[in-house]
Amino acid sequence: MAGFWKRLMPKRFRKAGVTIPVVRLHGAIMAGGSQFKQTLNLATVAPMLDKAFAKKEAPVVAISINSPGGSPVQSRLIFQRIRALAEEKDKKVLMFVEDVAASGGYMIALAGDEIFADPTSIVGSIGVVSGGFGFPELLRKIGVERRVYTAGENKAILDPFQPEKEGDIEYLKSLQLEIHKVFIDMVKMRRGERLIDDATIFSGLFWSGLRGLDLGLIDGLGEMREVVKRRYGKDVKLELIGSARTLFGRRLPGVAFGEGKVGEIAAGAATGLAASLEEKALWSRYGL
Repeated sequence: MAGFWKRLMPKRFRKAGVTIPVVRLHGAIMAGGSQFKQTLNLATVAPMLDKAFAKKEAPVVAISINSPGGSPVQSRLIFQRIRALAEEKDKKVLMFVEDVAASGGYMIALAGDEIFADPTSIVGSIGVVSGGFGFPELLRKIGVERRVYTAGENKAILDPFQPEKEGDIEYLKSLQLEIHKVFIDMVKMRRGERLIDDATIFSGLFWSGLRGLDLGLIDGLGEMREVVKRRYGKDVKLELIGSARTLFGRRLPGVAFGEGKVGEIAAGAATGLAASLEEKALWSRYGL
């Protein structure tokens, strides 16, 4: 009953602690997604970010990041959305790394005005990687002939069923260097003088939270609740901002049950499996 009367009182008379909205950005960063596998991309996180930054009374927005990376485009889009909202709503952003903020995950972490991590968190991996498999010898052994017809001499570049071409590799590396430079510029812009003069920072290596602090990649060591209580008092409250859910309480965007949907569900399951394998590969790069 006391809570009811408290809500009727004007805010200036209430003796409540500060409430900090919290957004959890956990998972691999990929453009696609399905009802069987959720991923981080602008479409999935934008509603949560909008809701968090709309909290007028909150002095800051706290974001928990736990990602091994993925799409550089989606990483940058999420970074830009966080910074745009922070400037529009005039709010600071506190970023908290859990297990890992590497590659695209660290790119998103750069959106924080301050970045905190656990001493055993993994941070960094400022680089660009592409990977795949080649099968030309396998096809030859099993008697399969690869036939490709293109309009445009480079349309079949990096075809995994044909032998590698030096020109293809050089072109791919040139793209990687361009993306890497964008990443480096973002780190320098956001971290500025906090970075130490160490060339290995941009080599693609990754470090523990302890070493990341020494390098200037993060600002401090600590867990979210501990940090906000120290700054805003013991009565501070953390309000987790969730995404939209279905009738069954699950995050299942795009699910449709009914006649004619069996094929769509099966296709979604296949897509989800592929995404799961790709995500597992991303996590395993950091021993997780």
